[in-house]
Amino acid sequence: MPEDDFELESPAPSASESPAPSGAPVDLATTKNWYIIHTYSGFENKVAESLRGRALAFGFNERLGQILIPTEEVFEFRNGKKVTSKRLLYPGYVLVEMEMDDELWHAVKDTPRVTGFVGGGNNPVPLTADEVNSILYRQSNVGDRPKPKLTFERNETVRITEGPFTNFSGKVDEINADKNTLRVMVTIFGRSTPVELDFEQVEKIQ
Repeated sequence: MPEDDFELESPAPSASESPAPSGAPVDLATTKNWYIIHTYSGFENKVAESLRGRALAFGFNERLGQILIPTEEVFEFRNGKKVTSKRLLYPGYVLVEMEMDDELWHAVKDTPRVTGFVGGGNNPVPLTADEVNSILYRQSNVGDRPKPKLTFERNETVRITEGPFTNFSGKVDEINADKNTLRVMVTIFGRSTPVELDFEQVEKIQ
């Protein structure tokens, strides 16, 4: 599977079960359907934990499937070092697999920090298999490299950190966000020269 990163929250396991590892494959061949719930931004993981706890407490553990919090890998430079981290693809949203009925709708909707289901009002419409795949494999065409956390703008001054022009500064002339590359105009021997660079080969000048 390509670098399609997502955090996987499994339903609360029984004593004989162990939790599914992060990044485990999603089983779309199931009787349960996928729904999107809206949460307070920053509380996505708390909501997932609360749902697992409520599933055990209120007896709907068997009807609650996987809980997904899609993420992507990004990088930035800190003190000259490349640091890779994860960020949410959809802040404030959590995907939940469940066997929907009125009781479960209320139980999920009344979970702390959940503001409701996305779409359908009191009768939320489940996601199709294609929609779920679109979310999970959003980055399938991006490639294997993490995305830059920082963005660049034309005419912005950057410093080159790798390659033969290390420590040279120049202005951004062209940006290719799909390939994570820049064309930077660098003054070499008194002449402005275009240099093609990856995003990770430059840093912003503060």
